[in-house]
Amino acid sequence: MKKITVAKGDGIGPEIMDATLRIILAAGAQLEIEEIEVGEKVYLAGNPSGIAKESWDSIRTNKVFLKAPITTPQGGGYKSLNVTTRKFLGLYSNVRPCMSLHPFIRTKHPVMDLVIIRENEEDLYAGIEHQQTDEVVQCLKLISRPGCEKIVRYAFEYARHYGRKKVTCFTKDNIMKQTDGLFHQVFDEIAREYPDIVNEHWIIDIGAAKMADTPEAFDVIVMPNLYGDVLSDVAAQITGSVGLAGSANIGEQCAMFEAIHGSAPRMTGQNTANPSGLLQGAIMMLNHIGQTPVAEKVQNAWLTTIEKGLHTKDIFKEGISTKKLGTREFADAVIAHLGQVPSVLKAVSYDKNTVISLPKYERKALLKKELVGVDVFVQWNGMNPNELADTIRKIETDGIKLTMITNRGIKVWPEGFHETFCTDHWRCRFKPLGDARMTKMDIIQMLTRAENSNLDTIKTENLYTFDGRQAYSMGQGQ
Repeated sequence: MKKITVAKGDGIGPEIMDATLRIILAAGAQLEIEEIEVGEKVYLAGNPSGIAKESWDSIRTNKVFLKAPITTPQGGGYKSLNVTTRKFLGLYSNVRPCMSLHPFIRTKHPVMDLVIIRENEEDLYAGIEHQQTDEVVQCLKLISRPGCEKIVRYAFEYARHYGRKKVTCFTKDNIMKQTDGLFHQVFDEIAREYPDIVNEHWIIDIGAAKMADTPEAFDVIVMPNLYGDVLSDVAAQITGSVGLAGSANIGEQCAMFEAIHGSAPRMTGQNTANPSGLLQGAIMMLNHIGQTPVAEKVQNAWLTTIEKGLHTKDIFKEGISTKKLGTREFADAVIAHLGQVPSVLKAVSYDKNTVISLPKYERKALLKKELVGVDVFVQWNGMNPNELADTIRKIETDGIKLTMITNRGIKVWPEGFHETFCTDHWRCRFKPLGDARMTKMDIIQMLTRAENSNLDTIKTENLYTFDGRQAYSMGQGQ
């Protein structure tokens, strides 16, 4: 018997959760359910996170959280509970299987069967944003080696545990050579540990186009957070319906399972919602906690129900479907088919060892880190970079000289083009010349001179080498 935490959520959440629990318990799931309240009521009661301390305690104690969709109120600074939960609990891996159910669910991709594994904690979803000038805001893209290693290793372990043959990595490291470059580098390193699994890398734009056009070319795809968020919805939709997709969020200690769709408040109480997405999440939960035979039984019953044309309103199609069912009636149909396997769709037979256990990340030996320059960002309302260069040189110190100015990443000094449009946000790069060495005291001295010269400095970014390797980007056009 496994104790789990359950939240019925908002909108259609209670209806689809009741249907899901009825199905998995009828199939023999050995569960003790502890229910908590999260979402809209909690937000509106004055809790901006949408979850109370007692509910956190339940999730952290039970380690497994089955959650229905919730509603985040508009305005008021309310934070997404999904994002908060993933980060607080270290749920670094988001797993979304996307399989077509042709010919029973209409799709242009009848043999599609892939799994998207998305990094879940960092990238642009760190949510660190600043307005820096009147005209420019920034969002920090944070990619860490531990984050890359954990998600990539999980992708290969998932492929091995579920009999998948290939893992593909999507990045944009032709442009973001440091951040996406690290993700790709770690992918290549870890891939060498899995010689039994084919590996490949695609640039995200052409990879996304290929996935949308020929999804059967892929098996498991692993990628950073933002790309994975976008493409997992695309993949789910081209199978036939986002409403059929479930999601697992896996961490070293805890896990959360859910549907990928929202709370659909307009459908509340109408007994028309499709519980399939949450049911798919629950099936992944059963595999995660080692109740694999029950997961297999439920999945085959669900496939049989779909195959017989017993469909809810969202996927009902004349000429394909045989009967339109409500939420409760669909759950009844799945329960009636427990013990059966589909005859056209591929029946599932899970390996009994589907519990994936990964080693904890071990920090590597420190590299030799050397300060070799600084980028000083300034707000300056002029338009001629040559004039800014004349002004900014006033903050140079002995041996530390201005070497480049960029605007939105494009080199505009020296030898810039007058056609380049410039905003009020300028990056001024200073580096030691000849045998000079740079210290942080040099940077402090430069910023003091900037203040005395009435230069509006916004921030600095130190330039480093690690074991002699340049660890910062060049200016575009440099």
